[in-house]
Amino acid sequence: MFKKILIANRGEIACRVIKTARRMGIKTVAVYSDADARAPHVEMADEAVHIGAPPASESYLVAEKIIQACKDTGAEAVHPGYGFLSERTSFAEALNKAGIAFIGPPANAIAAMGDKIESKKLALQAGVNVVPGFVGEIDSTDHAVEIANGIGYPVMMKASAGGGGKGMRLAFNEKDVRENFESVKREGLASFGDDRVFIEKFIESPRHIEIQVLGDKHGNIVYLNERECSIQRRHQKVVEEAPSPFVTPKMRKAMGEQCVALARAVGYFSAGTVELIVSGADTTGEGFYFLEMNTRLQVEHPVTECITGLDLVEQMIRVAYGEKLAFTQDDVKINGWAVENRVYAEDPYRGFLPSTGRLVRYRPPAEADHVRVDDGVYEGSEISMFYDPMIAKLVTWGPTREAAIDKQITALDRFEIDGIGHNIDFLSTLMQHPRFRSGNITTGFIAEEFPEGFHGAAADDLLSRRLAAVAGVLATIDAGRAAQIDGQLGGPAEPSPEWVVTLDKVERGVEIKADAVYVDGVAITVDAPYVPGQRLVEAVIDGESLSIRVSRNRTGWRFTTRGASHSLRVLSPTVAALSHHMIEKIPPDMSRFLLCPMPGLITAIHVEAGAKVEAGQPLAVVEAMKMENILRAEKAGTVKTVAAMPGDSLAVDAVIIEFE
Repeated sequence: MFKKILIANRGEIACRVIKTARRMGIKTVAVYSDADARAPHVEMADEAVHIGAPPASESYLVAEKIIQACKDTGAEAVHPGYGFLSERTSFAEALNKAGIAFIGPPANAIAAMGDKIESKKLALQAGVNVVPGFVGEIDSTDHAVEIANGIGYPVMMKASAGGGGKGMRLAFNEKDVRENFESVKREGLASFGDDRVFIEKFIESPRHIEIQVLGDKHGNIVYLNERECSIQRRHQKVVEEAPSPFVTPKMRKAMGEQCVALARAVGYFSAGTVELIVSGADTTGEGFYFLEMNTRLQVEHPVTECITGLDLVEQMIRVAYGEKLAFTQDDVKINGWAVENRVYAEDPYRGFLPSTGRLVRYRPPAEADHVRVDDGVYEGSEISMFYDPMIAKLVTWGPTREAAIDKQITALDRFEIDGIGHNIDFLSTLMQHPRFRSGNITTGFIAEEFPEGFHGAAADDLLSRRLAAVAGVLATIDAGRAAQIDGQLGGPAEPSPEWVVTLDKVERGVEIKADAVYVDGVAITVDAPYVPGQRLVEAVIDGESLSIRVSRNRTGWRFTTRGASHSLRVLSPTVAALSHHMIEKIPPDMSRFLLCPMPGLITAIHVEAGAKVEAGQPLAVVEAMKMENILRAEKAGTVKTVAAMPGDSLAVDAVIIEFE
């Protein structure tokens, strides 16, 4: 077995590979940019090598620096993780030339499957179902319009070398094609060094299913069941699960056998994934189509590991070393259900805009009782604009789908993140959504269920009453401590047992008694151990557990639980009565300004002073987290001044354009 391997990646996947290598007794080498000098993967590895400046093009994407690091440290093999160099044919070839093993597939398989255009041609030759579309290079925007009109709308435009939701745009008409084709080309070139684009028919109400394949260098290839990845936003996966609630044993077998045939046709070995799109209306088990093959490890591989009991990173290492698979297709089983949520540095309350900054507080839930957290950050880490905004992956396993989902809800409530925007509330809301829990999902789920954006999960009457009860308990504990500070606060000797708690403009009377907490006269049993200053309260309310992230505000508390943050005003009855006479502060009107919604780089300004604009018209383009974001006019108006120019780096809420 290898004595030492280098991980040509960063963040959670680098930490993930190091954990397996350590368990196998293999020493590890980390590489890092200036931005990652104090990153966890650097601390975890046995050795670490600095490879350049923060931009990936100057560090993680420079193959020569990776190879030199191998030579300097004596690393015998490289695990590329996902992204960066993981699907670069030239990198695999360069390693081979240098006598360094690549923990991944052969270069020819990467070349064959990494090019979406060529991979579709190969899939057709191998007898795999493919989505109708144009398999070839597109010369210009006019050519793209001609092709799209011929296929029939809606169509999907994709960067040929794309992945991870980048370099993809959905077009419903000719205007969409003309507006977005060049943007797809730019994203493809910026992220993957390839500006070729292809167009295919967009299958409406689709489900995104992928098959995990694993092969060795001796011709043995198996499929490790499927994952469902239909919950997506902007073509970026948000939730993954294994197995799929939609796939039948018949469909699983048909899919798996086609995917193995494709892998065999390109001489594939290592752990890769074949992505398929499935018609949600199909009942025959045959309505699935090949999308692409990712020849490297997938972000969502943990759910497959949970239901099969296999460590895919270990299998990749053993295959790269030349070992045969120690099992056959008949040995692959499905044990229970696993769900993965991707915790991102993005603000769902602000249209999912990327968020950068420091993790002032980072406390993931404890890894116990089939709860797994794959991350590559720590409290104090910087979420940089240079890399992907994923903070962590939260994975739960249960004997049933419902049990795995319920564990997600509990674990998400215990996830503490401060300092940046994050999507934990949104993920919790997804896990509670009746349609998601029913399994009736498609790739359009988020757009269909949240057409006006995300505003937090509404608290029903039962949850509101329970939160009011907990607020009363915490206020009483705080008041009790204050009363013990003799002669300093001038308050009553004993805290008041009565409070008025306001949540969502509804006032509730709360009374703390020895036997129970009474909310509007109705008894609720509450066990909420709390020490003033504590951030997470583990309460048991009427026999049911509820984890609540808590923080003080001027007039009470902010509680975050079950997919939303709630501001609870907690006052004594006397003060509550007087508060009704307070004047409400009205926020300033900022509707005359186009504000930068996130920290980012202005790449284009489409208007000038004096221009008249219509609602929906593109005004500016901001690039952040490797994605282009088009800012549009919310209503008709006239531009008064343009305060920013292409090339400017702006902070959140910086003024870009002022209207008359």
